Amino acid sequence: MLDIWTLVFRTFGVYVAIFIVFRLMGKREIGELSVMDLVVFILLAEFAVFSVEKTDQSFLLLLTPMAVLLVAQLFSAYISLKSPKVRAFLDGRPSIIIKNGNIDEREMKRQRYNMDDLLVQLRENGIIDFKQVELAILETSGKLSVFEKKDNPPSIIEPIIIDGELQTKGLEELNMTEERFYQLLEERGVYDIKHISIAQMGPDNQLFIDFKD
Repeated sequence: MLDIWTLVFRTFGVYVAIFIVFRLMGKREIGELSVMDLVVFILLAEFAVFSVEKTDQSFLLLLTPMAVLLVAQLFSAYISLKSPKVRAFLDGRPSIIIKNGNIDEREMKRQRYNMDDLLVQLRENGIIDFKQVELAILETSGKLSVFEKKDNPPSIIEPIIIDGELQTKGLEELNMTEERFYQLLEERGVYDIKHISIAQMGPDNQLFIDFKD
């Protein structure tokens, strides 16, 4: 009888511990989990099994790996929030799979994303013919964002500044030099990009800036 109550106590304790860990990790849908999130979930499942099965060891001692995992996850999330480079390394970057009805097989190969996956996700978006697609972007979560061809097709707007760091790819898309961009900032009275949360050029060549709070 004692073993049964011990098992019940440990199971309930693990349930509470995992609930707290997930709650502190923040809100995210299952389909939007990053690779780091999946690693954490798998390890938590393993630790949970050990915590319940190893009745001959201290329960608090077995919960320690969960606490360490939570701290590591919160630390990586904090670093990702502060550094776009770390965020890109941990989560990756969105990839353009279809542009103006043309499939980029090279990018698909680089992402290890096969044609069957593409066709399935196009059908899920209500698309039968990929030639109807103006733009299809494979997000870091694995979800495919699809934009159909219209009279006013969507524009690819690459951010020029993210979290106070200059994005050279955005300048390349605009065929703009850094000197010209900094001149535009000075015309807006901005002299330090570290204070900018995000900046991008709109379809009408108007510069949009959002400052850090």
